[in-house]
Amino acid sequence: MREAVNLRLVNDVTRPPRRPLRGGHPAAAPTAEPPVTAERRVLEPLTRVTREQGLADVANRLDRIRLWLDADLDDLEAALSETRANDADLGREAARHLLEQPGKRIRPLCVFLSARLGRPVADDVVRDLAVAAELAHAATLLHDDVIDQGTERRGAPTARMVFGNSASVLGGDHLLIEALRRVDRCNAPALMSGIIEVIGAMVGAEALQLAYRGKFVPEAAVYQQVVLGKTAVLFSWSLVAGGTAAGLSSAQLTALHRAGDRLGLAFQLVDDALDLAGDPTVTGKDSLLDLREGKLTWPLLVACERDPTLVGDLQAIAADPDRLDDPTVASGLRARLLATGCLEATRGRAMEAAEEAKASLAELPPSAARDALDTVIDAAVARAR
Repeated sequence: MREAVNLRLVNDVTRPPRRPLRGGHPAAAPTAEPPVTAERRVLEPLTRVTREQGLADVANRLDRIRLWLDADLDDLEAALSETRANDADLGREAARHLLEQPGKRIRPLCVFLSARLGRPVADDVVRDLAVAAELAHAATLLHDDVIDQGTERRGAPTARMVFGNSASVLGGDHLLIEALRRVDRCNAPALMSGIIEVIGAMVGAEALQLAYRGKFVPEAAVYQQVVLGKTAVLFSWSLVAGGTAAGLSSAQLTALHRAGDRLGLAFQLVDDALDLAGDPTVTGKDSLLDLREGKLTWPLLVACERDPTLVGDLQAIAADPDRLDDPTVASGLRARLLATGCLEATRGRAMEAAEEAKASLAELPPSAARDALDTVIDAAVARAR
């Protein structure tokens, strides 16, 4: 029997007609393109990238989703703007610096869409859960950039480069507190305990990754533990949060959790591939950053399995990352890695994980929201940033 949660629900009669409810379909959205404003940047970076990748069908579906969720996405950006406008201190300035850079907003999008899989939910509940998902994600980025000594994020200097490490850590703390407040406002104990578990898992995974920093130990089990803890858990929580608010059954929530887990894995695999072969001017991140930090990624695991002579070289780089400052060393190592076919193998595994996510979603009744989530999965795997 499903645990009851006390969420502020509205019925079909009293709900203001500000957006289509379940049963509406993105294809039915207005065809006229609204004027582009700061609030309408959501999904545009992802749409543009998929179109540049030659995936016009996915890009067109993303456009329809953006129009369909117009009010939701405006609410999200307005709420994030309010967060950025809080009383100024260096920590909040650091948080504001990151939030002002356009992100993909995939996690809040998962909340919005899964909340349309069942009964109607009050707008403020959905908004708070979506904002919480994005703030929790942003907090980890602020903390990660300090730990990893990152210099660029989303095409701009990282907050630590502008305001210092301490301010970046405090900025992440501010965002985590605000995320917890947002979830708490929804009066849903299961979701509150869930987000606390998510934060704990992310911290634990970051600590595990830090323990292996500078060593490069090619162990697939360690990679899986880090990815599930750092990336997948928040995707799963985002889908389950919306589904819980919409009153889905335990079995349906389990399917959403599995879908989020696989989506998170696919998302990280693409990130791994981009670190090795992505264009920094497109990805907005430092080139070969994972290699410099001795991080374990899927392409490196595959490459070492296919060419064991790489292990010693990668361990040497992990111990002395400044060696990559020599363009000859960097290009030579990259060429050896790519020669193993690790990039193609990683992209193939990402596609498999995406299909596994879709298979879990297929356990839910057919709906426009389910179709839209399939599109989000397609776009997450096809992205070039």
